[in-house]
Amino acid sequence: MDTQQSPWLILSTAVQYDNKWIRLTEHQVINPNGGKGIYGVVHFKNLAIGVVALDEEMNIYLVGQYRFPLEAFSWEIPEGGGPLGEDPLLSAQRELLEETGLVAARWDPIVQLHLSNSVSDEAGIVYLARGLEQRTAEPEETEQLFIRKIPFETAYRMVKDHEITDSLSVAAIQKIKLMMLEGEL
Repeated sequence: MDTQQSPWLILSTAVQYDNKWIRLTEHQVINPNGGKGIYGVVHFKNLAIGVVALDEEMNIYLVGQYRFPLEAFSWEIPEGGGPLGEDPLLSAQRELLEETGLVAARWDPIVQLHLSNSVSDEAGIVYLARGLEQRTAEPEETEQLFIRKIPFETAYRMVKDHEITDSLSVAAIQKIKLMMLEGEL
């Protein structure tokens, strides 16, 4: 089996929707078993950026907001989109300042992931931000944000109890816990 070659045959492609954030493309295909069908793909025009802001006392900063697609409130790490051509670290620094008013002296990438690779090409990267200094938050007009500084272990429990379900946040918090268990933090 060649793992690098696609077993899908694309017969035709049509863009169904396009805006400045996403493009939805419908492909007429022959699937790996020879059947005809369609495959919809959502292309994201930004990189998903997340930040675990951890202070010296092992407190983490969470951002809460109502998420329109879910029709529900969500607690998350600070996150947003970064232009594909921009250094993701610059995007992470901007997002942390916008959403929490924090700046950090140290930045380390801790996890890279594809967020829903069965229907989208959205990729994400999460940074650990340390050496925090409080400034003034500058949220976007579409954001009504609530900020919480809580012990990291409380955030980890929130993941375990399904109170935090955002994929970037779950992956990042679990990665930090793993780093703690392995003595890297």
